[in-house]
Amino acid sequence: MAYLDELGDAEETPSTPTEGRWYAVQVASGCEKRVKANLEQRKHTLDVADRIFQIEIPQTPMVKIRKDGSRQHSEEKVFPGYVLIQMIMDDEVWQVVKNTPNVINFVGAEQKRRYGRGRGHVRPMPLSPPEVERIFKQASEQEPIVKIDMAAGDKILVLSGPFKDFEGEVIEVSPERSKLKALLSIFGRDTPVELEFNQVEKQS
Repeated sequence: MAYLDELGDAEETPSTPTEGRWYAVQVASGCEKRVKANLEQRKHTLDVADRIFQIEIPQTPMVKIRKDGSRQHSEEKVFPGYVLIQMIMDDEVWQVVKNTPNVINFVGAEQKRRYGRGRGHVRPMPLSPPEVERIFKQASEQEPIVKIDMAAGDKILVLSGPFKDFEGEVIEVSPERSKLKALLSIFGRDTPVELEFNQVEKQS
């Protein structure tokens, strides 16, 4: 039986014929790009491209500072393990997405099953417009994430600022602030100093 025949009284707003609704799909860890590529291909080969529109993996800029101080620019997923799909939901589209390799489930489907809302397949819950706006706004406006290959106990050399050319030892790393604390020998005394990631270089 088609899953739409087993809905019961659905509360969701029907999909807009021309735009569809956004759905979150849980996928196997590390397979987000593979799922997106497969879905882009499957929607054409299985003739549902008129109902599956955008397939997105929200990402934000990320900068990794290597041991030699060089920077590697890339992107980091905002919600690892999830892919967002804008589509018009019907039984055929549901089957195409659900049967794509590495897709686990639609977000919201299991929650409905736990609360007894439907047997077997249940209608996935679309994201609300405010949720969609918040997700993409977070991805577009978030400051670049800076990661550094350093930890407490590592020796560093300060490259810029008032403590340029000072050597020290890392005592604390704060990735969320892109800063670290280090003990520098100033006037013969070990003094804790807060530094930006891009101000230091790890010593071998």
